[in-house]
Amino acid sequence: MLTTKLATEIVGGLSAPTKMPCWSFSIPAQKCGVGSQLRKVKNSICSFCYALKGRYAFQNVKDALARRFANLSHPLWVDAMAYLINKKKNNVFRWHDSGDLQDVLHLERIAQVCRLTPSVKHWLPTREYAIVTQYVEKNGPLPDNLTVRLSAYMVDGPLPLGAANRLGVTVSGVTSDKAKVTCEAYKQGGKCLDCRKCWDKSNFVVLYPKH
Repeated sequence: MLTTKLATEIVGGLSAPTKMPCWSFSIPAQKCGVGSQLRKVKNSICSFCYALKGRYAFQNVKDALARRFANLSHPLWVDAMAYLINKKKNNVFRWHDSGDLQDVLHLERIAQVCRLTPSVKHWLPTREYAIVTQYVEKNGPLPDNLTVRLSAYMVDGPLPLGAANRLGVTVSGVTSDKAKVTCEAYKQGGKCLDCRKCWDKSNFVVLYPKH
């Protein structure tokens, strides 16, 4: 029988980004596959990675990220995640304010969590296009309450529109042109407040400002 204490121990706890209107789940940015390579590329979005600085550099935060990463393969991880998300009674959830998908099994387990939390809208940004492709080819469409956004690689670079259309997901990118920004947070003191564009599949493209 799961309890909040046990579920928290199993998943390593949830995170609470100050920008977000909800809880999130994060793992170390150093564990990103595509992102780790992009960090070496000038003007890539990952070369400005926010999850490698600020509060993410505090030892207690680094310890929490490492604990969550180590627990991803726990046999009760899916049930524990779903338990905590349902317990929070929030209608939206953000995956990976730090870190990214590790493999197709990771995405399959996230999809299971989404199905066990049907009243919650989930948002998952990712640069792991290949993992999403493997999932869809193996399992078919992602859960209706999961909005996956394929994140562009470069600031002002091309958006992965073709891949997103083929996979039935959405996209996001970063622009240096403030006139093109569609994210509301940067007009609202860096907070989402009432905006839910990132969770809304009808917003096929969301553009964030370079910061």
